[in-house]
Amino acid sequence: MTFSQAKTPVWFWILGVIGVLWFAMGAFDYAATQLRLDFYMSNFNDEQLALFYGFPAWYVATWAISVWGSFIGAILLLMRMKLASLLFLVSLISFIIGAIYSYAFTNAMELMGGLPAIIFSVVIFLSVLGYFWLARWASQRGILK
Repeated sequence: MTFSQAKTPVWFWILGVIGVLWFAMGAFDYAATQLRLDFYMSNFNDEQLALFYGFPAWYVATWAISVWGSFIGAILLLMRMKLASLLFLVSLISFIIGAIYSYAFTNAMELMGGLPAIIFSVVIFLSVLGYFWLARWASQRGILK
């Protein structure tokens, strides 16, 4: 018995590599913030640092799930594994929970620059959503197994 896998379009590999690089930046941001790396955290003022270091543990957990889930999801896309879809979905849900908390219950929008912070959050949301759709599409067409 032989199993065949659908031919993977070149653009899929390109998007996969872009996804790994893009989501790696989020993973780095999380790690640098949690490790309080001086060269990175010195870019923020005292009020912003107080916000970052004052997040409740449950929020930090949703942040971790969101960034690491999407990063690993992008790697799984390149490995052609269906599990990528689930990781992107979990990341998306975690991101939404974190964004609601950040913008509705803290002064993050004010501290992070107002409209540019919202635009960046929308870009992140659309990225995770787009990669979730890509993983679902690839699963339905037999590219992911």
